[in-house]
Amino acid sequence: MDNYNVFHHILRNLFQEIMDIEEKALITSEFKDISVNDMHILEAIDTGKPKNMSAVAKIMSVTVGTLTTAINNLVKKGYVSRVRSDEDRRVVLISLTEKGKKAYAHHMKFHDSMVQALIRDLDEEQQKILVHSLLNLKTFFNTYKEQK
Repeated sequence: MDNYNVFHHILRNLFQEIMDIEEKALITSEFKDISVNDMHILEAIDTGKPKNMSAVAKIMSVTVGTLTTAINNLVKKGYVSRVRSDEDRRVVLISLTEKGKKAYAHHMKFHDSMVQALIRDLDEEQQKILVHSLLNLKTFFNTYKEQK
C-alpha cells in the first residue's frame, strides 16, 4: 500500500477510534456519571483561574446556551462551581471543584499517554516533521470549518 493510501486509511479510522478508546479510558467507575464531552468541558475550564461562560463556549465552539445546559449538569454532579464575578455581577465565572480537578487530571493522563505513544520512536527531526504535518491538518480543518 502506498503512503497516500496508508494516510487515507489511518485518518478515516483514527478519529472514531480515538473517541471510542477515550470513552473507555476516561469513563471509569469513579467518573461514570459524566461523558467524554463533559471531560472536554472540564479541560476547557482548566485548573487555572475561573473563566467566564463565553470564554469556555468559544474554546468548545458552542453557544453559551448549549454550554449552560452542560454546566448545569456538571454543577449538579459536583464537578464545576459557578460564582458571580466580584467586578461585574452580571458575569458568571466557572471553575473546577476538587472532584472536577481529579477528573481533569485523569483526562490529562490519558492525553499524555496518547502523545507519548505518538512520539515514542521519533527522533527530534521526525517530531518536527510530524508537528508540521499535524499543523497542516489543523489548518485544513480550520479552513474547512470557516467555509461552512
